[in-house]
Amino acid sequence: MEKSSFIDYIRIFCRSGHGGAGSKHFMRTKYNPHAGPDGGDGGRGGHIILKGNKQLWTLLHLRYHKNVLAGNGEGGSKCNRTGANGKDIIIEVPLGTIARDEITGKKEAEILEDGQEVIWLAGGRGGLGNANFATATNQVPEYAQPGEEGSEAWKTLELKVLADVGLVGFPNAGKSTLLSVLTAAKPKIADYAFTTLTPQLGIVDYRDGRSFCMADLPGIIEGAAEGKGLGHRFLRHIERNSALLFVIPADSEDHRNEFNILLNELKEYNPEMLQKDFIIAISKMDMLDDELKAGIEKELPASIPHIFISSVTQQGLMELKDLLWKTLNQTKLQ
Repeated sequence: MEKSSFIDYIRIFCRSGHGGAGSKHFMRTKYNPHAGPDGGDGGRGGHIILKGNKQLWTLLHLRYHKNVLAGNGEGGSKCNRTGANGKDIIIEVPLGTIARDEITGKKEAEILEDGQEVIWLAGGRGGLGNANFATATNQVPEYAQPGEEGSEAWKTLELKVLADVGLVGFPNAGKSTLLSVLTAAKPKIADYAFTTLTPQLGIVDYRDGRSFCMADLPGIIEGAAEGKGLGHRFLRHIERNSALLFVIPADSEDHRNEFNILLNELKEYNPEMLQKDFIIAISKMDMLDDELKAGIEKELPASIPHIFISSVTQQGLMELKDLLWKTLNQTKLQ
């Protein structure tokens, strides 16, 4: 179920509508059979529009809509009547969706706000009727414009999860358990690697009714930047997180090396990720005494804040919230 319910990449064929042709018509009345041109303009072709919807969190609803075709504009008619515009197609997408051209890979739109609308493919303009071409020297123009053709292409929609804090760590590091304790989210939890196959979002309640969003992301393995494991499918979701919380279990054989591997995978995928705020959380602290904690602290980089937590006994969780809130708000003020 988890594999099928979260879709973060869709390939679709899009075609905007053709513009309607202008009319070549001449007014004829009982007493004036040559009353002049009165051909109306053609209607524009339908647009394909992207619209942000905060209620959506996946592209699943577009999975079986492989062809998105907007309506064509109607032609103009006599009495200077403008043809009706073609029907627009509105594609609702989750916040964090990026639209690209499949051939060039160029980013064409990015949806970040609820209700935000972007014309992805514009419909063709309607042609001008012959009434527009009447002049003092050409009072009976025999010409009207055809409508412009719409555009068509294969496009892609790619979702990158929007969250304040992203949980980063090896498979089975305790990220899902932490999310389930801090939020109302109910991620799948089990004692084997890659329990989390898709991002899970939860809202962390903080002091005085304040809150922030946290995402449990599928675990990194060494070589993820090269596509190993869940590879790029996972790493792209980290790009949108304001801060990254590295979760390293207390029973890791080498805490510093584990952190360096995680850091290197982020760097290999996108060096700009190293500009984010980092925090290290040593999970399963209920397994440690003071001496072991002191030994682990010596392994960790001095420049990055760290904290010891236990999701089972809930030790250090309030302190973790305080540290995350402080980090997020420092980032917003910069």
